[in-house]
Amino acid sequence: MTAPAERLSRQMRFIVEIDRLKGVLRRTYIADGSRYENSAEHSWHVALMAVLLGEHAPAGTDLARVVKMLLVHDLVEIDAGDTYCYDPAAARDKQARERAAAERIFALLPADQAGEVRGLWDEFEAMETPESRFANAMDRLQPVLIHRANGGKSWAEHNITREQVIARNRLIERGSTALWAHARQVIDDAVSRGILRP
Repeated sequence: MTAPAERLSRQMRFIVEIDRLKGVLRRTYIADGSRYENSAEHSWHVALMAVLLGEHAPAGTDLARVVKMLLVHDLVEIDAGDTYCYDPAAARDKQARERAAAERIFALLPADQAGEVRGLWDEFEAMETPESRFANAMDRLQPVLIHRANGGKSWAEHNITREQVIARNRLIERGSTALWAHARQVIDDAVSRGILRP
């Protein structure tokens, strides 16, 4: 096989492989509460949020890079599954599971693209750049908004409290102080409406 044909073959294999993300269910119900969202839907949603809310990112943030990060940040869940954020036992080996998944999944691509995509994933995980902090803010803000919209269905099922939601989502502030202020209002509203335990 010629080099261009081999490259295209690897790209196509990766594209088919990432379709599996549509089958990874999260513990967040969609806004109407009718079913769980899958990780591919979540990735699309947070990427679009970054486009729409980009004006609240720190000055100079590269929004195209943020969107790329958000589109790849959960691909590791194809192998590692979604780890429920309020389950400390499941989180113990999360990092190891996700790193092993990153090694396998991103290696399906041609080497240059594998390095680029893995670099985006590593950057997201490290949260050291303005782009990664804003991307993580989107990743945390989306479930808060959706939980309130669906009446706190998953929060109620797992007896989640305001304190837990605040602790989990406090890092939104590292990506955007304005969005953290809004998230706090959403959380307080959920408490006042009785859909999140005080």
